[in-house]
Amino acid sequence: MKYKIKIAYDGTSYNGWQIQNNENTIQYFIEKALSTVFRKKIKIYGAGRTDAGVHALGQYAHFNANEYDLKKLLHSLNGILQKDIRILKIDIVDDDFHSRFSAKSKIYHYHLNTSSYQSPFKRFYSYHTKKDLDLELLKKAAKKFVGCYNFSSFANKQNQGSAKNNPIKTIKRLDVIIEKTDIRLEFEGDGFLYKMVRNITGTILAVADKTIKLEDVETILSKKDRTKAPALAPSHGLFLIDVIY
Repeated sequence: MKYKIKIAYDGTSYNGWQIQNNENTIQYFIEKALSTVFRKKIKIYGAGRTDAGVHALGQYAHFNANEYDLKKLLHSLNGILQKDIRILKIDIVDDDFHSRFSAKSKIYHYHLNTSSYQSPFKRFYSYHTKKDLDLELLKKAAKKFVGCYNFSSFANKQNQGSAKNNPIKTIKRLDVIIEKTDIRLEFEGDGFLYKMVRNITGTILAVADKTIKLEDVETILSKKDRTKAPALAPSHGLFLIDVIY
């Protein structure tokens, strides 16, 4: 039987989603909890990877296991998991469902804070920048990324994985929401390359603080070379909001 789970987590204390050489990842702890409940090793497959420090309100994964009462399973998993990881929903899905390949689009939000002194309650969940940002330039720069492009210039590890096999992605929208000293960049696209959202955010900020010119964005895109783009934005301002199936 195949299950789909919706997951929320605070990524502050973890080395990202994917299991690595260490045990401090979101995937590791969820697999450990599932294996405890089902009393056998369970492997999960996520909708995508998130880096160390990145958060999620709507990450998804699937796994195969024996039949189990969904309400009881949800209760058991959340009783085992750390308090900064929560399973929000569990559904039974068709055998051909895949949390990554069945996704139609993904939504990410990047949070910025421009106050003189950042609230201590925001320090792990938004990037505090003291640079003087031109908000009109910021909005114009964001619009430059909407559409279907080769995003190689905004992908780390260009010669690996999806960045090598298919660097062409479509960003359906990149909205700029401004609320006093808080700025939220809302990305929705059919897929994102490794660190693509953070790299794009770094470039948008470079335009807004006039480190580079607005017209440089098109040039950077055309170069298909990560070294031509500005530094990426830090991980802690990034949230995976939802995956659309």
